[in-house]
Amino acid sequence: MTERAGTTYAARMAVSSLMVPLGTQAPEFSVPDVSGRTVRLDDFAPAPALLVAFLCNHCPYVRHIEAELGRVLSRYPSIAVVGICTNDADAYPDDRPERLAEQARRASWTFPYLVDSDQTVGRAYDAACTPDFFLYDAQRRLAYRGAFDESTPGNGKPVTGALLAEAISQVLAGERVPEPHRPSMGCSIKWRS
Repeated sequence: MTERAGTTYAARMAVSSLMVPLGTQAPEFSVPDVSGRTVRLDDFAPAPALLVAFLCNHCPYVRHIEAELGRVLSRYPSIAVVGICTNDADAYPDDRPERLAEQARRASWTFPYLVDSDQTVGRAYDAACTPDFFLYDAQRRLAYRGAFDESTPGNGKPVTGALLAEAISQVLAGERVPEPHRPSMGCSIKWRS
């Protein structure tokens, strides 16, 4: 398969995030990470902001931004970040825990990467695609939901993380992130039948 063919396939399968209403409270979760350690929403209570990122290993949209995501987040050490894979790993073996752990190493991700095998967290957050970003303020109210930047596989725009970085900066400064927020675009979450 050529790069162009892969890009065409990815573009055909793309869906956008659902744009959950701002101010929505972060749903609770208690989910194992790729090493089997249970991670809970309350674990991040002291942080001034929380980014919940729905990610996976097999999606070309996530792979397109994964290295830059690690670089952008390294500039904001005070925020809490959690990655969550909600995909059906039986149908998509590249999204099994061991492959997610490989991805985290490859992309220099230092945040916990959770395995939402029963898909309850993805449903509670109304995640629709990978990547799908939900940024919460100190009170865990949704302050930003949307795209990493304007780049997608094959559109020729640079991967910068500018939209997410600006939102993080605004939340940390106690400011509102002005709308409209650009929806995230990526592969649909692979729900179990």
